Formats: sequence, C-alpha cells, structure tokens
Amino acid sequence: MKKPLTRREILKLILLTSMVQVAQVATPYYGVLNANAGYFANKRNKKDLAEKTECDVVLIGAGVMSATLAVFLKELSPGLKIEIIERLDKVAGESSAAWNNAGTGHSALCELNYSPQNPDGTVDISKAIKVMEQFEVSKQLWSYLNNQGYFGPAHTFINSVPHMSLVWGDDNISYLRKRYETMAAVHPFKAIKYSEDPRLLAEWMPLVMRGKNLNRKMAASRNELGTDVNFGEVTRGLFRHLAATQDVTLHLNQEVRHLHQDTMQYWHVDVKNKKTGDTRHIKTKFVFIGAGGGSLPLLEKSGIAEGQGYGGFPVGGQFLVCKNQQLIEKHHAKVYGKASVGSPPMSVPHLDSRVIDGKRELIFGPYAGFSTRFLKKGSALDLPLSVDIHNIKTMLGAGAHNVPLTRYLIGQVMQSDEDRLNALRDFVPDARAEDWQLTNAGQRVQVIKKDKAQWGVLEFGTEVVTAGDGTIAALLGASPGASTAVPIMLEVLGKCFKTQMKSADWLAKLTQMIPSYGQHLASDPALLDKTRAWTHGVLDLTLV
Repeated sequence: MKKPLTRREILKLILLTSMVQVAQVATPYYGVLNANAGYFANKRNKKDLAEKTECDVVLIGAGVMSATLAVFLKELSPGLKIEIIERLDKVAGESSAAWNNAGTGHSALCELNYSPQNPDGTVDISKAIKVMEQFEVSKQLWSYLNNQGYFGPAHTFINSVPHMSLVWGDDNISYLRKRYETMAAVHPFKAIKYSEDPRLLAEWMPLVMRGKNLNRKMAASRNELGTDVNFGEVTRGLFRHLAATQDVTLHLNQEVRHLHQDTMQYWHVDVKNKKTGDTRHIKTKFVFIGAGGGSLPLLEKSGIAEGQGYGGFPVGGQFLVCKNQQLIEKHHAKVYGKASVGSPPMSVPHLDSRVIDGKRELIFGPYAGFSTRFLKKGSALDLPLSVDIHNIKTMLGAGAHNVPLTRYLIGQVMQSDEDRLNALRDFVPDARAEDWQLTNAGQRVQVIKKDKAQWGVLEFGTEVVTAGDGTIAALLGASPGASTAVPIMLEVLGKCFKTQMKSADWLAKLTQMIPSYGQHLASDPALLDKTRAWTHGVLDLTLV
C-alpha cells in the first residue's frame, strides 16, 4: 500500500503542475528586482568593496568544467592570473561529486538515446559517433595530465567497466539487433557484441539473469571499452595541481552577488564571503560561469543580450544503492535499459557498477524528483526567481509542450518504496528491500531555449552561451556533461580566445595535450587505434 503524501510532497506536486502559474506570479516580482537593481547596487557599502583585485580570468564554480578550463588556460598561457570562486566549502560539491551522478564515461556504447530509430526502421548513430569522439578527447587530456603528475594512480578516478544495453520485448529486441549491426559496421564501435542467448547473457550479467529473467525473452549488447569515472576525483586532482600553480587562487565559501561590464569591456565581479559577510570587488578581462544549476541566474545577472530568453527546469535524481557486498561482487557492468515510450532521456534505467574511493559499489536508477532548487544546496526560490520578462514566453512555451515530462515527474514523485523496488526487479529479479538504500543524487537544470514555432523548447544536452565580444561564457544544461568537459571547454576557448587558438604556440601545445586535436577520429581508424592504445595504456584501461 502506498504511503500517504507528506505536506512537502503535496507542495512539490502543486508547484510542478503549476509551473506556468509560478512563472506568471514571479515575473512582476522579478521585474521589480531588475528595475531596482541599480538602486541596490548603489546602496552597497563602499567599505565592503575596499578590497579590489585585478586578474585575467574569473571562473565561477569549482566543478569539473571550471577545473578543466583553468588547466587549459594555464597550460596554454602560464602567465595568466586566475581567480576561482566557489560558494561551498569544498570543490566538486555539486554535480561533479561521485554520488551525484552515475559515473558513466559517456561514450555512446550503451546509452540507447544516442542512437534513435528512424521511421523507416534504420538506426541513426550520428550522435553516438559524436559522443564517442568527445569522450576519446577527454581521455587524451587526462592521459597527458596524468603523465604530467596531475593525478595519482589512474584507477583512483577511472576504471574499465563493460557497457551493456539490455532490452526485452520483440520490438525492442529488433531495434537493438539493428543498432548492433549498424554500430558493428563502423570502426569506432567494432568491438561491440550482441546476444539473445540466455546462457551467454548469464555470463555477462549473472545478477540480472536469475529467477524470472531466465525464461524471459531478452537481448543485450556489450562493449568492453566502457569506463566508470569518479568525476569528483578528476576535479580534485586538477585543483590540487592548480593550487600549487603560480597566479591561480581558489576561494571557497565565497559567492558571486553581482557582475557587470564597463565601457572598456572589463567585467566587475562582486564576491561575498559567506563566513564573514565581507564583499570584495574583482576586475577581470574574462568570466566563465560554470556553476552547474547556478549558472542560469548568474547569466541573467550579466545582462548580455545572448543570454536573454534562456530558461531552466530543475530535475532532481535519486538512486538505490546496494548495501549487500555479495550482490556488489556478482555484478560488473553498466547495464542501460530503454526509456518507456514518451518518457524523457533522463528516465533511462541503469544498473551500474561503480568504483568510488577505491571501493566497489552498485547503484540502480535514476528516479526523478521535483524541486524548485537549481542546486542540491540551493534555494527553493531558484526556479521562480529565474523567470523574467526576457524568458517568460520561452518558459510558457516549454511548459505547454512538455506535458509528458510533467506527467512523468508527477509519477516519479508519487512513487512508493515498493514501486521503486519493482522497477529494480526488472534488472535484479530477486531484489530485496533490505539490500538497497535510497539516496539523493544531484540536481540538474534542463535548458529551455527560445523557439519561433513553439516559443520555448526543452533541451536535454549542454549549451555554451557566449557574449559577442568573447569576454564572458556560461555553460547551461546537463547530460552528457562531465564526460565531455574537455571538448566543451575547447568550444569555450574557440569562441572566447579566437586569436590565441589560431596561434602557432597554442596549436602546438593543444596537439601535444590532445594528439587528435582538429581531426575526426571516426573517419581515421588508424588515428583512433593509435590514440586509444596510448590512453588505455596510460590510464590502465581494457583495450579490445
């Protein structure tokens, strides 16, 4: 029997089903704040702003994105002075933290949403190829940095874990077979395997192939090139090295309150110390907003025209974590299923082997939740206060055209413990409640973009927003996120440091750091094999 909803859960449902009303109520309030922003800025205590800093770069947020960009900039231009601002008391405290994400090295080996089926029955793997190439680039930078002493042993942050796709039902099996045939025909995915044989499936995933699943018609694909990544440890490794680098300063427990650009194209950033209450002022040439769910409000505060019209919709995540060590040892793979018809990509169920802080773990999920917070440690007012006169039309359009998402989230919020356990039993047929514990993962803010036809559309990827003069950039969105931090930060460099990226010095250094830089791995089998052999050797990963 389902437990009755608590008052908090009822409130969440009201907010979720009334997103449009929330936007309408918040807009005039937020408009008043915008109209009076100058007044409040002028009222700031001048004494608080007595401490002034000048630097070349300000990075907001101490997650894997800012860490990656800081490393790129210091490797390419060692003389730069960089200030990094983080509102929490530690780095990698939000989306980059190991327990706040699934740890999948997203390379399209098992994620079926990257290879959709066309109306004519064929399978489109173009996005899968792009995602694969992006992760290969990430592995190349990590290998270079590992050789430079940025990290400890590679197994502390990346480990080989087979990636599998699992389906049941005739239509899904037919789709997976066509996907396998399409992927096996191209060089990047040639190592993929496929089977409908219960005996082989039992060898691949013994924990799954027990009980009712022994007699269930199922199919799976498998690729030994898959990885599990502790992005929190990646981030900490990068910051440990940056902390010992000249002219790089990391400030914890500090929060950006205001930012604006002057007529000389310098950015002025006001930062408040959350412990002392003191405020300081930074003058800088370039700002990167890599604050995860906190990026949208900061982008709005910047006032740049390119940032107008964007909205965000927060989605929380939960996982069941296995507490039974015997079960953990019986499963060694990341097994991704297929989202139900009409469900968003975020709903793809997966049973994941993890390696966190040197210990084997096993998780299942995700279960979505709804909160108006943009960050796990954010404010309940984040969503309503993100609505302004520039994005209300976008928000209304997205709300009207994403009723299935609303229904999905309502269903997720209303799930009982038994409902969650039943979802797990599709993957672990004899799962017992006492072996699993529900834990909250990170908050994700899905991007809402302007659209002429629909006013606003909800995006499930990542979005880099840059000013026309290249002096500020912001990263919005979620999946595949951290796995593609390296190519995403290369995109930021390409948009904001155009002249330098074309210089001989930067090109030579980039090629040293990323041997395939500027080339397409999918169309060059020899280069792909060469770089994979190098990265898998340095990172001690399986190579097939």
